[in-house]
Amino acid sequence: MGVLAAGYGVMFTMLDDWRTAYGIQETGLSMIIAVGFFTSFVAQLTIAPYADRGHARKLMTVGMAANAIGALLMAFGASLPAFLLGRFIMGVGAGIAIPAIKRIVIVSDPENMGGNLGRGVSIEVGGFAIGPVIAALTVDSINLAAPFILIAVLIAITGVIIARLSIAETAIEDRTDERFAIDLLKNRAVLGSILVGLALFVMIGVYDSLWVIIMDDLKAPHWVGNAGVALFGLPWIFFGALGGRIAQKHGPLRVSAFGLALGSLYMTSYGFMTMPYFMLGVGLTQSMVDSLTVTGIGVAVAQATPPERQAGASGLLGGMQTLTGGVAAMFAGTMYEHFGQKFAFTATGIAMAILVALGCFLVGKKWLQKPVLATA
Repeated sequence: MGVLAAGYGVMFTMLDDWRTAYGIQETGLSMIIAVGFFTSFVAQLTIAPYADRGHARKLMTVGMAANAIGALLMAFGASLPAFLLGRFIMGVGAGIAIPAIKRIVIVSDPENMGGNLGRGVSIEVGGFAIGPVIAALTVDSINLAAPFILIAVLIAITGVIIARLSIAETAIEDRTDERFAIDLLKNRAVLGSILVGLALFVMIGVYDSLWVIIMDDLKAPHWVGNAGVALFGLPWIFFGALGGRIAQKHGPLRVSAFGLALGSLYMTSYGFMTMPYFMLGVGLTQSMVDSLTVTGIGVAVAQATPPERQAGASGLLGGMQTLTGGVAAMFAGTMYEHFGQKFAFTATGIAMAILVALGCFLVGKKWLQKPVLATA
């Protein structure tokens, strides 16, 4: 998950480079971000549930291989269609691999699920934060292809290691007959938790599409856009596991809903900021809040799902989140290009608040209360 996220981190910080070098405008750049979200959505809903049927290691291996191929296509691309194809393949790979990884983490140690999932987020965000560093060290000194070639090599090495591991698969008698995980949405606790989780990816889709572009338009030094991504990742690296334990102790959904409600206010505020360094500082405080709260979403969905359906549930959550992120990314570029910074971020904050409120309404008071064991 760390190296997969590093590949995404590299791409995220190169949007302004592609705009300058290849003339791809904001809407096209948003499409590059969005297409990976869309393909990941389809893969997580249709292929990822097979990890619950004895194919977790195989899905991880195939997913890593697809990401390496996609990274190479991104490396040697020089036009919008080429970048869209590379991002398409990387999205499929991530959609196949990540739910299988999360299933193994969840079922291997359910008593410490929160801390383990939080630690996974720490590693994933750490990888994402390393991506801009790789880009900064290689783009100017070598060329635009170099960071993606390096990422492809790292992904390939990790894929080979995974292929050689002995993974404990789901026992035959416990394997589900359900091909897809859509039926889990009949559970209001699952549906409500996912809706709260969608607010996170509205934020991510908009932020990822616009941050470096806004920094460029505000005439900030080039390093501010890249360093901003790395700085925002730091709190997640240090506090992700703690955030997971806090969520499991105090109630994952109530903690995440609180954090994302604050996040909606943060996103709205970015629409009215014009000083890059001030935005950077505010963003760092938001990242600290997020690192201590939003890891509870995965815990909430896992707690509401039977053990034999964990990969399907993770795929359902991840798929709907990536679809939401893709839609948000696509509209973010269009809103910014045609209506400006204030409109784009205010609309984002409102959308996040609506999703959090609707999700909390659906789950009801029981799932928003502090767990009884936490008061003992």
